[in-house]
Formats: sequence, structure tokens, C-alpha cells
Amino acid sequence: MPGFGNGTRRYPRSRGRTGSRTGPDSATLGIVGTVCAVAGFFTLGLVLGPAAMVCGWLAMGRRWTGSGPVPALIALVLGAIDTLLAVIWLGGGPGNGLL
Repeated sequence: MPGFGNGTRRYPRSRGRTGSRTGPDSATLGIVGTVCAVAGFFTLGLVLGPAAMVCGWLAMGRRWTGSGPVPALIALVLGAIDTLLAVIWLGGGPGNGLL
């Protein structure tokens, strides 16, 4: 009874080595986040800014350490700026006591 049908010796990548391939990869999330951030400067900044930040954060692997992909960092920073500008605009601008 040595085998039981688990041929891991013949197929070393058949169990647990290939990883899960479900969901978008980090490059795609970084590009989508960058597009959301740039589009958020023109319309729906309050929605697209946080969406860009989430996409950038997920594309960076949910960590700050290491060298992450550049589009992910761009999406995160532009999404934060976009969200901040949308909140300022919603508050009436810098002349109405918000800033």
C-alpha cells in the first residue's frame, strides 16, 4: 500500500507548489488603480480615489516593506491626493474654514 494514488513523486507540482491563480495579479491591480486615480481627478474623486488606494495597497501586497511595483505606489499616492482633494471640495473649498 505504498501509493494510494498520490503520485507526488511523479508529479512534484501537483500538490501545493503551484499556488493559487485565482484573482488578478499585482501588475493588473496597479494599472487599474493608476487609471482610477487619474480618472478620479476629473470625475467622481470621492469614489475613485479610495478605489485607487485599495487597488494600490493590494497590488503592493498589503505591506510597505520591499520594492513594490511602481504603478501600485503611484496608484496609492494619487488615490490619497485625489481623496483629499475631493473631501476639500465637498467641504466647500479652502475659503470656507476647512483649511
